[in-house]
Amino acid sequence: MALTKIADVRILSDAEIEQNIQAVKRELFNLRLQQATGRLEKTHLFKHKRHYLGQLLTVERERQLNSASQPVEEE
Repeated sequence: MALTKIADVRILSDAEIEQNIQAVKRELFNLRLQQATGRLEKTHLFKHKRHYLGQLLTVERERQLNSASQPVEEE
């Protein structure tokens, strides 16, 4: 399974990014639970999920900074 590309994340809407962040955090929690109980077989999933979460958070922050740097038009 290959790691996701940042271009795949950039095409998502803000709402989709927010939903994916929550979903990946839940998945990471479940992976930690499985690891603690000795039921985790695919340990590489930690790397993939953390990588994807990092991409999501990066794009979210870039968009926040972009909207903050935009000048507000006054009428």
